[in-house]
Amino acid sequence: MSTLEIDVGDLRARSVECTTTELIVTLRDGRRIATPLAWYPRLDQASPAQRANYEIMPMGIHWPEIDEDLSIAGMLQGKSAISAR
Repeated sequence: MSTLEIDVGDLRARSVECTTTELIVTLRDGRRIATPLAWYPRLDQASPAQRANYEIMPMGIHWPEIDEDLSIAGMLQGKSAISAR
């Protein structure tokens, strides 16, 4: 079993974008994380305006209108909200 070790100081988001099929987060250090939007049912079913209304938090992203919180570490580890249920 291997462990993904992450330097927490590097995990601050700079920007967030939702396409019709992907959630794309650009980190402050320039890395881009793209995950399937279908992994996050609340986000997938939200309107474009609701998806655009997000807050960058110290360790992730929060969408207040749909009560969704995603961690950058979880995205890097490939964790979908579906498998967390």
